[in-house]
Amino acid sequence: MAVTKQHREFHALDLEAGWQVPPGYPAGIEQKILSGSLDEAGRRGSRTRLLRFHAGVYTTAPFVHDYWEEVYLVSGDLTVGNDATGAGGTAFEPNTYACRPPGAPHGPFKSEGGCLLLEIHYYDPA
Repeated sequence: MAVTKQHREFHALDLEAGWQVPPGYPAGIEQKILSGSLDEAGRRGSRTRLLRFHAGVYTTAPFVHDYWEEVYLVSGDLTVGNDATGAGGTAFEPNTYACRPPGAPHGPFKSEGGCLLLEIHYYDPA
């Protein structure tokens, strides 16, 4: 069974509704799926999502997953590499980008004033 994305032309996004806390993330970090789906058990598919951090929110441990991830910081501030109490790390501003292969540890993350990220996740074709 193939997991695909639908053809959708330009359309307005409702940035007020449809946000959910992703599994394993703390409250205050929310995703809005824009397109597709990722079947992690079957290691297939792709998804495009917005991820937002509310001001002051942080994660406490690095993330590692088995799919590719591309991340673009649209707005706000994002710090990478903070400790478990939210201290330290390297701060990034809008218009910064990361591309991570499967298995690459990344994070933890925090945002002092809140931020909005555009993320694309996908598996290599078999």
